[in-house]
Amino acid sequence: MLIDKKFLAARYWSNQEIAKLAPLFDGSVVNVSGWDDRDKQGSRYREYFTNASEYHRTNYTGHRGFAGDADEVELDLTSELPRELSRRYDVVFNHTTLEHIYEVRTAFANMCAMSRDVVIVVVPFSQVQHESDSYGDYWRFTPSCMRKLMDENGLEVIYESESPVRNAAIYLMCVGARNPDKHRRRMPRHETIRAAGNWIGASLIVSTMQFVSHRTRRLLGVNTRP
Repeated sequence: MLIDKKFLAARYWSNQEIAKLAPLFDGSVVNVSGWDDRDKQGSRYREYFTNASEYHRTNYTGHRGFAGDADEVELDLTSELPRELSRRYDVVFNHTTLEHIYEVRTAFANMCAMSRDVVIVVVPFSQVQHESDSYGDYWRFTPSCMRKLMDENGLEVIYESESPVRNAAIYLMCVGARNPDKHRRRMPRHETIRAAGNWIGASLIVSTMQFVSHRTRRLLGVNTRP
């Protein structure tokens, strides 16, 4: 089956990662800026978090904005966080929103402040620019950036990965926790990302070898964090 590599290849990879990780967490979960929660594969992210005791979405007025559904919370990530949302959730989840928010550090800090423990974030490392009259497109993120953002908000990275599809957009998955020791044993082994997208610009032979090496190391758990 042909997949649009500009966007969908990375999205399908991130959905696999979320499906692998989401059942490991319980308690209250919120999908921040999650629109209507669709995963673009015919399902909704609510269905991934099978052990959640409750599941909410936040949205802001504007493009695909707040609709007032029963499970929906109105939230502007660039404003001061409402007191009632501070440490409101056990797990805060966000998928490819931060690149569209110019005040990105404020938005990230608000997401972390909403969580009692875990923050799960998917961001683009490399992707075609995409914006409209309703929203901009400002940022791309490195693994080092994600670790720094987690650290300055009191979280430690307990899982990270990058999409491995050649000649396609590259997404990063980053999971941080306030209580990392609680989660270490349950998290899948993962490779520390030392050079994201290192096949970019390489010849077909070299990039194929790097891609195969990348996939093999992930499968075998070579040089991984526990």
